[in-house]
Amino acid sequence: MSVIARREVELDSFWSRARCQLPDLPEQRPEAWAFGATKVDADELLALVLDGTKTGTASALWDIEADGESVPEMGELSIILDGQGRPRALIETTAIDIVPFSEVTAEHAHAEGEGDRTLAAWREIHERFWRQHGQRGFSPEMPVVCERFRLLFSAEDEPRNSAPGVDSGGSNE
Repeated sequence: MSVIARREVELDSFWSRARCQLPDLPEQRPEAWAFGATKVDADELLALVLDGTKTGTASALWDIEADGESVPEMGELSIILDGQGRPRALIETTAIDIVPFSEVTAEHAHAEGEGDRTLAAWREIHERFWRQHGQRGFSPEMPVVCERFRLLFSAEDEPRNSAPGVDSGGSNE
């Protein structure tokens, strides 16, 4: 089985398990993506989501437009991948605000859960990120999509079907 086919099977399986736990979820599987620009970023930021620290994220509107994507909407579901591309969490967008970088709030910075959770740390982390990875670079006036979300389901929340000490095939990396 190809890597792409295996990933599709993993996504379908994750979505099926999520729908068993949350029967009101729609049939159609949502988009799957990872936080950050590297495998390390994806794992570190996912860990913050799973432990309840991270309930917000930010994207450069310029990058969303350049990629031909749409701005997230309230109620939108997303499957969050780890650094290996495995589905680990299901989130639901609860709020969206688009503001200039210079007007992102301390409350939003805290919700992102990174660094010491201050606005100063958020600005430093995100300016560096967009300078390195942003398609149009960085500007203090660049439009930032500030998204708030809640964790609905995670692979770690699933009940284990095996006896203690027996590997059930899951991972808590």
